[in-house]
Amino acid sequence: MIFTVFLLVQVVLLYFLATHRSRSERDPPLDKGAIPWLGHAIEFGKDAAKFLNRMKQKHGDIFTVRVVGRYVTVLLDPHAYDCVINDSDSLDFQGYADVLMERIFMLRLPHHQPAHTKALMKRHFLGINLAALNGTMSRHLEALLKAEIPPNQKYWKQTELFDFSYGVLFKAGYLTLFGGEQNNNSADPASVYDEYRRFDNLLTKVARRSLKPEEKRTVESARNRLWELLAPAGQTEESGSNAWIYAYRRLLQREGADEEMQKRALLLQLWATQGNVGPAAFWLLGFLLTNPKALSAVRSEFKQISQMETTDASLLHYRGNTPVFDSALEETLRLTAAPFITREVVQEKTIQMANGQQYQLRKGDRVCLFPFTSPQMDPEIYTEPQKFQFDRFLNKDGSAKRDFYKGGRRLKYYTMPWGAGTNGCVGKQFAINTIRQFVYLVLDMDLELCDINAHMPEINTSRYGFGMLQPKGDLFVRMKARKTH
Repeated sequence: MIFTVFLLVQVVLLYFLATHRSRSERDPPLDKGAIPWLGHAIEFGKDAAKFLNRMKQKHGDIFTVRVVGRYVTVLLDPHAYDCVINDSDSLDFQGYADVLMERIFMLRLPHHQPAHTKALMKRHFLGINLAALNGTMSRHLEALLKAEIPPNQKYWKQTELFDFSYGVLFKAGYLTLFGGEQNNNSADPASVYDEYRRFDNLLTKVARRSLKPEEKRTVESARNRLWELLAPAGQTEESGSNAWIYAYRRLLQREGADEEMQKRALLLQLWATQGNVGPAAFWLLGFLLTNPKALSAVRSEFKQISQMETTDASLLHYRGNTPVFDSALEETLRLTAAPFITREVVQEKTIQMANGQQYQLRKGDRVCLFPFTSPQMDPEIYTEPQKFQFDRFLNKDGSAKRDFYKGGRRLKYYTMPWGAGTNGCVGKQFAINTIRQFVYLVLDMDLELCDINAHMPEINTSRYGFGMLQPKGDLFVRMKARKTH
């Protein structure tokens, strides 16, 4: 008994020595929280934006918090973001990404070389290959929307806007990127979507390891089924839009990934390519429907373009500008794109703030940027930042506005929905083209709110840090094909 007590005391003492931390003169403000080891994990996970705003008011634009035994330095000064984004020597992106890949997707790629994957994506999502993807996506969108809302349908279809937007865009994206031109080897898109939503609804809990037993069973079931459904993708070389998934599987094979890990990597790519476009389109359509002036401006711009086209207008192929739509989309993303940009500190590094003050990042810590809080919701940069203003990113002459300031200095990063630097989103232009075409096709229908006094639903605060936010509720709309004369 005495020996057991002695061992317990030693364990507690070692734990205290390993986790005890005091702030040095060069460190950012330190806030360990009231709960040993756990620190601020509960508040951080429940509503990261609210928590980080509270820490910002308390400590300023840089501070270190304890979260589940780890120390995370949060940097909220956009003038200093380049110190993190452009430093691949002191800061490592892949380490934390590997942790999440294994935790969420049960994916382990020990010989993975991210630079090779990035180069492959650039070859297939830019240039002439982007044009091919655009064309395929356009055809799938039109076919899916006609199936949902037949051209000869006389009655209104009532639906929930989030599920409608997410569903159509997910299925079109799946067919375009995973199914192939002929869909010979593809699973039913509706089955993939249903399983994906079961998985996606619990994704943040998977990442935070906070699943209840029944939720864990749901995740395991959905994940296993998705691996099975995705298994045929990229197995054979075909011409057309799915050439990238074939090339991706060949890359995985060269890096030593077996068949099982390849299937798991495909689920990662499904989430990466389809997890944000549908929610983004929902928020944009919702903001337009609840702001009549914005809706009228975007519809007017689309109408002018369609009148200039000699054939059915496809904004995926349109080479002109859509400044009103672009501004409305950028404003939507400012309000609803909320990823974390996280790096592991692999060697000590000094951060210089806009005011000239310097702070030290400790080796072994993590550093995190949260652009949603700053710059995107900063009242010094944007007047009434909580409000949707469709023309916020337009100058008076109708050109794109790119000049925003904080502390009297022009900002390089005034919104960051696509990331930045070497880890910026390669598929950005494809995603923008897809959202533009989808919104164009939907607004070409008769579309209206079921309740003209409806407001945008509240956000699901647990989704902060994982890309596009999702709503708690939904917007009920009704739609039908517009009569042509």
